[in-house]
Amino acid sequence: MTDLLLSWPRPAHDWTEAVPVGNGRLGAMVFGGAGRTRVQVNDATVWSGTPDGPAAALAAVDAGPERLAEAREAVFAKDFRRAEELLMAFEGPYSQEFLPYVDLWLTLPEGVSHGRTLNLDSGVTTEKLTIGGHDVERTTWVSRPAQVLCVALSGPVEVDVALSTPLREVSRDGLDLGIEIPIDGAPRHEPQVAVPLRYGTAEGYDPFGAVSVRVARTESGVLVVLASSTSAYDAWIGDRQHTRDEHRRRAAVLAERAVETGAAELRRAHEADLRPLLGASSLRIGAQRGGTHDVAALLSGKDEQLTATVLFQYGRYLLASASRPGAPPANLSGIWNDDPRPAWSSNYTININTQMNYWAAETTGLGECHQPLFELLGKLAVTGAAVARELYGARGWVTHHNTDPWGWALPPGMGHGNPSWALWQLGGAWLVQHAWDHYDFTRDRAFLERTAWPLLRGCAEFCLDWLVEHDGFLGTCPSTSPENLFVSEAGTKESLTHSATMDLVLIRAVFERSLAAAETLGGYDPVCTEIEAALPRLRPLPVLPDGRLGEWAEDLPEADPAHRHLSHLVALYPLGRLDTPELLEAARRVMDRRGPGAMGWSWAWKIALRARLGDGETARKLLGEATRPFTGDRHRDAPVDGSEWGGLLPNLFSTHPPFQIDGNYGFPAGLAELVVQSHNGVLALLPALPPEWREGKARALRCRGGLAVDLEWHDGDLRYAVVRRLSGDPAEPVRVRYRGRETELWLRTGESTVVKGR
Repeated sequence: MTDLLLSWPRPAHDWTEAVPVGNGRLGAMVFGGAGRTRVQVNDATVWSGTPDGPAAALAAVDAGPERLAEAREAVFAKDFRRAEELLMAFEGPYSQEFLPYVDLWLTLPEGVSHGRTLNLDSGVTTEKLTIGGHDVERTTWVSRPAQVLCVALSGPVEVDVALSTPLREVSRDGLDLGIEIPIDGAPRHEPQVAVPLRYGTAEGYDPFGAVSVRVARTESGVLVVLASSTSAYDAWIGDRQHTRDEHRRRAAVLAERAVETGAAELRRAHEADLRPLLGASSLRIGAQRGGTHDVAALLSGKDEQLTATVLFQYGRYLLASASRPGAPPANLSGIWNDDPRPAWSSNYTININTQMNYWAAETTGLGECHQPLFELLGKLAVTGAAVARELYGARGWVTHHNTDPWGWALPPGMGHGNPSWALWQLGGAWLVQHAWDHYDFTRDRAFLERTAWPLLRGCAEFCLDWLVEHDGFLGTCPSTSPENLFVSEAGTKESLTHSATMDLVLIRAVFERSLAAAETLGGYDPVCTEIEAALPRLRPLPVLPDGRLGEWAEDLPEADPAHRHLSHLVALYPLGRLDTPELLEAARRVMDRRGPGAMGWSWAWKIALRARLGDGETARKLLGEATRPFTGDRHRDAPVDGSEWGGLLPNLFSTHPPFQIDGNYGFPAGLAELVVQSHNGVLALLPALPPEWREGKARALRCRGGLAVDLEWHDGDLRYAVVRRLSGDPAEPVRVRYRGRETELWLRTGESTVVKGR
């Protein structure tokens, strides 16, 4: 298969034109060009904050179960101001910030650049230059095996190398830097916080990073490598805290070992590591995939099928570059950020954005990239247990709107955050669905036993204790539908109510999947008895008089009928919990009322939702909106209300603005959902293929039950599909559906069979 490459004819003049590379730990934005050029570098562990930050913040919160009981009374009495006044005491500070790290500066003689390419199958960016009448090729990649950033120049060229940091430089020895990392930060939308980054010391923790650069010159060219070692990495992996000198030595050893290895072997090992991951699945819509494609032409909209094909692989490439085991998961900007005070702290926003980052992980063969999210969940199960106990008098673990690698689990907001986003207790109940999904796709029993079941059990305990009885049902209070507002009887815009649909959908899914996990593992647990008693008492999903699925337990008028969030439709996608014609129609009516547009992540969600409804044509139109070039101010923060639409930046990053990577990650998930779905025990082939997409091919898309599917279609009809069982229960039938016709297959592990089209 020919590799898929993106091309730009000129060097980048702006960060939003630079090319992203990464290995899960180190990320870099490559600008290119002769003369002086920049490679902006991030380390996934370089965040403000300290390991004891969540515990210290919790200790400072003066709230608890008695105040919660008063707030619940106020909510049920619709005394909204009193309820908000009581609940604001539960808010702590904001979670911490993902920070820029260093800039690597390469100065070459003046010359001419003949353009840049990014290979989406190898993770290598290449630029061809003419300098002093000689051809020079510069290749850049980030090696996971060697744990270094590599820049290789072939040809007769001299290069000067320099290093700088936007953080606090505390030592310099040639091209070795010692960097102090802030112990506290504040998001950009909190301008009243006077000191956005606060440096200092922390008991038992040294906020430090060491960067080491080495340069090797040979007759055939130059190799530059950069390595990093940080205190935060020690904390992330649970290692002892190393001294600053030890970090300096560790970074230096990594860099020296890499230059001794040499450019050719570094690249070979890098591609041997990354190519199998990037090649684990593929999707071609239309006639073309491989080859070199000019990004400006892709953004022109002249070939929407090629653009869709590219975005599928680009999103996968970005996830494989930003999320690998041993480092924190992909955040709001993946692993790439050059702003010391990034929008929304570039943290983990867990009422949709972090989840969307990983929607495509299982379906597109990147299950390995899912692991960092489970590592973060393991931390939240610890810090969130203290929050559940102290704030709510509950068992289990809880987390709210935001988190960070330190395991932030408190409600954020500093006592003035709007309850519509800050006071939402079901962040963990959504995140934990990813642990179940990984098991459901892989049928990895060991993972279920060691990871998914303990996380589900703890989350279920919290949900059991969080439920309250009202009107004969079990529901939640206080409750919000993130980040939406309704209009009260008095005409005021409000967020606090009880039993928002999203809450009940997530809790039901936690309960049912906890029972399924316990049954699979074959052991009895007392929490299952509690779940079985609570499940039939949960408030049912509301369908409004106009046929829409209700967002709240009561028929409350939305303050913004076209709101960018579709929180209650989590039941449709990604959870796949709506399986009756009435409920599917109720979801469709919500989508029709919400309409098109907004920003990258909202488009991606709408595409996936329309795919679940079998509405490929509307999904196609939404993708067309989402892939328009953004022509506004790339560095201005647009209103968060969705009144200004986003698009794609010159490097194909999705923007609101500002840049937010969840749209890029959501597009592959939505595209996969158009051609293969696996919900509720049925594997559906071409369930939502847009009529204009007459031909295409998918390879190794993963499905629940331990399955994988290859398929090809021509003239709008399925030619064939190959269904393979990679793992799972051979005694479990595979129900395959295509255009109303259902076939039942029986496959042992390793077996495959061909399903013909009409």
